[in-house]
Parts: sequence; structure tokens; C-alpha cells
Amino acid sequence: MSRRRQRLVPDTAGLKRRREAGRAEAAPAGGGAGSARAAVAELVRLFPRALFEDALPPIALRSQVYSLVPDRTAADRQLFFCYLEKNSPVQANETSLPQSIAEHLTLTPFFSLPSFWRQKALQEQGEIRVIQLGFDLDAHGIIFTEDYRTRVLKVCDGRSYAGAVQKFLASVLPACGDLSFQQDQMTQTFGFRDTEITQLVNAGVLTVRDAGSWWLAVPGAGRFIKCFVKGRQAVLGMVRKAKYRELLLSELLGRRPPAAVRLGLAYHVHDLIGAQLVDCVSTTSGTLLRLPET
Repeated sequence: MSRRRQRLVPDTAGLKRRREAGRAEAAPAGGGAGSARAAVAELVRLFPRALFEDALPPIALRSQVYSLVPDRTAADRQLFFCYLEKNSPVQANETSLPQSIAEHLTLTPFFSLPSFWRQKALQEQGEIRVIQLGFDLDAHGIIFTEDYRTRVLKVCDGRSYAGAVQKFLASVLPACGDLSFQQDQMTQTFGFRDTEITQLVNAGVLTVRDAGSWWLAVPGAGRFIKCFVKGRQAVLGMVRKAKYRELLLSELLGRRPPAAVRLGLAYHVHDLIGAQLVDCVSTTSGTLLRLPET
């Protein structure tokens, strides 16, 4: 057994021990049991910063949050502003996370509390930024705003477009939490010239959505998206190739990951569960991951 495989569970178990020793250490100030914020904080810890030379901010996926906050409606209300107006409600408790999954992933499931429904969403508070990842209509990446600001400044430092990027981070980022921006909004509200908007696109801070509209983006995020898509398919393939197209969670996490799984097995398992790409079945031997019937 390789040293890397031997360290897989102990390393993540260390997070659980530290969390139990002090909840504030596990979730930054403002989070807590029952919050989507605490779930995002746990998930970004799984993000392999070194893989991208620490050039990307840690990214959690919306689907991953659902693996830790089973009440999807409550999770969306905590994360995204104008959720009720812009989205069709998802049935509460549509997917639950068995305790055995949390034990194997060494992450505690966070159950929604009604009190959080009355608070401003994290996106509205400006604490998180949400980006469209592009490989799926519902594929949303969630990034803590301070992480986003720090990494973008670092990547763009000394470049010809650094001035436009700094202006964007100082004026647009604190004032607007949208996923995308319109031309009149950029030019009239925030005073950007067309040349500056072009510089933001060249910097990777914006990507073209359609004529006169741009998505918020992360410079260099294409590397992450490529790794994520390949890794998701590889982990699904591990379950698909198993007998009866099902595999114990403990067995899956104990295996050596294929070369395509560069983001880590636990990172992808949260996505598969939250995106409902696998069914979770409780058995006497532990949680079983099973491909849904087609």
C-alpha cells in the first residue's frame, strides 16, 4: 500500500478531531452547525490548492453543499439571494446524508435550521461569490469572496490589465453579487470603458455570456473544470465497474484513485451524492453507493 493511500483517512480524520476540539476552528466566524456556510468551509478544505500552485481560490460546488445540508431549499436560501423569485423550490429533505457517509468522509452533515431562513443569504452579504462553471447549466462554483479577491490580485499583479482588475475588485465586487453583468451596468453604473471590459475578459475575470453580457469568472478556472469533469467520470466509472454497479463507500475511499482523480476521492464523492448521480443505501456493512436505475 502506498504512503499516499495510507494517509488518505488519517489526514482527513485530523480535520474532524480539530473540529471537535473547537467548532470555531472548523468554521470561520459566522458559520455554525446547520449552516450552509459551515458546509462550504468544510468543502474548501478538501480543495487541493497545491495542484494549482495556489493560483486558484478554493472552490466548492453547489452540489457538494447538498451532500452536507440535506434540505436543499434551506441550503439555497442560505447561499443565494432572490432564491425564491429566481428558482423553482426543491422539495425539502429530498436527499438525506446518512451518518455513516459523514463518518467515512470525516465531515459532519449540517442540518438546516429555520432561523437561518430569516438571515440574508451569504451571496447577498457579499461573503461568497458564485460562478457559472459552464460544463452544466446548474454547475455553480462557490468561493469565499476574500479568497477570490486575494487570488485574482495575485494572478493579475504586474500585468497590463492589473489596473482594470483592481478597479473591478474595488468597485463592482463589493456592490454587486450577481453571476453576470450587463454592458449598461458596467459602463453607466460602474464607469468602465469598453477597453477596460475587454481587459477584464483578457484577464479571465469576466467571460462572455452573450452580446453585451458577461459571466463572473476565475482566471485559470479552466484547469479546475477539466480536472473536475474527468475526475467525476472516473469516480463514477469505479462504481459502474463494480459488481451490480454498487460499491461500499468505505471500500471506494480505501481504493487507490485513478490518475484522472486529481482533486481527491472525498471531493468527488460529495459531488456524486449531492448531484444525485449515485443513490445512498444504508446496509449492515455501511453505506452503499449505487448507480440509479436507468
